[in-house]
Amino acid sequence: MVGTTSGPRTAATPVSGARIQLFAAMVHDGNRSYWDAAFARRQWGGVPAPPALLMGWLIPPPWQPAEQGNARPASLALRVPLPGSTFINAANDCEFLRPILEGDVLTVVEELMSVSPEKRTRLGAGHFVQTLETYRRQDATVVATCRNTLFRFTPGDAR
Repeated sequence: MVGTTSGPRTAATPVSGARIQLFAAMVHDGNRSYWDAAFARRQWGGVPAPPALLMGWLIPPPWQPAEQGNARPASLALRVPLPGSTFINAANDCEFLRPILEGDVLTVVEELMSVSPEKRTRLGAGHFVQTLETYRRQDATVVATCRNTLFRFTPGDAR
């Protein structure tokens, strides 16, 4: 499956100034770009999204009305036919190429980059699965990429 890509997944809603400010308030981030729209327009062309919210823009709510029967697609890393009943996030490395601004609508495509041979760890025996997510805004410009490494394993199965 290495080299396999997911279909594009588009956020249900645009990047929101209210969510940007809520996030900044929760982490006590006083960055003027998140709080002063006039300043942000001069600096960035609009209110920028905090980098830590990148993946959050595409996470659907846990429930939506009229969603019956619409199963959410599993991450590509979880569709690889490997043993292992659980996973942990082992590494995450994101690169931001353009500012993500209030009003942008993001789409992501995930690519399976690698699967390690079986590794034995204190957690159990399993495999490291690395994916690359490419995020684009509505005009198809790539705004960010994110390499994610999951360790997929069966707890206590260190054999």
